Amino acid sequence: MAVRIITEERAERIARSIACSHCLEYSFKKLRVRRAPESHKAELKTAWIATRTCGVCGHEQEIGLDPHGEVIYGS
Repeated sequence: MAVRIITEERAERIARSIACSHCLEYSFKKLRVRRAPESHKAELKTAWIATRTCGVCGHEQEIGLDPHGEVIYGS
């Protein structure tokens, strides 16, 4: 049975709903969501990777989302 993954729009909405880990603000000046590479899919079971830059403190983060929208990792 194939696993249905969330859409790119839903992944972006989830990434925006998580506060910056540095200043705890929700304002992001850059946000990019892309499909996870095959290596991430195999090892980490991620479907989407969100790369974002905080609009307040400038902290850059990467968040990995699984096919259901749960956060797998954040850096």
